[in-house]
Amino acid sequence: MEQIIDTVHINFDEKSLWTLNIALALVMFGVALEITLNDFKRLLRTPKPVIAGVFCQFLVLPAITFALVWMVEPIPSMALGMFMVAACPGGNVSNFFTHFSKGNAALSVTLTAIATLLAIFMTPVNLSFWGGMYGPTASILKEVSISPYDMVKLVALLLGIPLVLGMLFNHYAPRTAKKMARGFKIGSLLFFVVLVFLALYRNIDVFMEYVLYVFWLVVVHNLVALLTGFSVAKSLGLSQENIRCITIETGIQNSGLGLLLIFTFFDGLGGMALLTAFWGIWHLVSGLVLGTVWGYRPIEKEELV
Repeated sequence: MEQIIDTVHINFDEKSLWTLNIALALVMFGVALEITLNDFKRLLRTPKPVIAGVFCQFLVLPAITFALVWMVEPIPSMALGMFMVAACPGGNVSNFFTHFSKGNAALSVTLTAIATLLAIFMTPVNLSFWGGMYGPTASILKEVSISPYDMVKLVALLLGIPLVLGMLFNHYAPRTAKKMARGFKIGSLLFFVVLVFLALYRNIDVFMEYVLYVFWLVVVHNLVALLTGFSVAKSLGLSQENIRCITIETGIQNSGLGLLLIFTFFDGLGGMALLTAFWGIWHLVSGLVLGTVWGYRPIEKEELV
């Protein structure tokens, strides 16, 4: 089965990935329409949530993923796909889900920015370290290096440009920005979802054939990631807004970046690509469900820590 899955080729090229990334940038712009400089100044005065979020994403989640792989013993290429997902920074669609769930949107944006920059070093380090620690994946793991220039392009496209434009729009036309924000975020997210499912449709035969081998891994892994963020934030005594944010930031990973790295450095290895692609679809479902549940639960007035 391992050899069969690893020969699978997904009809999802780099152009398609960039299209998805542009859609994510639009989501980011919609979120940024309601962000101000005061939000970031407040975070600088209380750095504890930022440190907690980075800690969850780059230290706790990869370690817990290793433990999960060790217990479940999936096909090696899928195990490496799990390490890849855990090594990637939080996806900026998490900014929408954080806002949707009444979490701290400014913290979410800040964590996305910091995590994306740290990923230049931490993604290859985590993938190499944890993948190398597990025997079955160590045998297929190649040396991974991310071009700083390529990462800067990703940061500029997915985070920097839409964040600056959205905040400038909010600064100079706050009333218009407020009116645009809700509709723009919903519309851009729907655009993103349509693109994902178009990609699924183009590969429907592959997905249907192997869904039983990867779907349960993705569901369990994603649930573990969400519980990791929630547990760490809760144990640190953070506010409800920040707990929701860190939970989502830890459970919503940049699977688009993961796929791009897999196609670039691992020749689209079937097990890795399938698992990461399924993650990209499933975390939209889990994010929407969690956002809906939390979105209808009011947050009591409290000090933001």
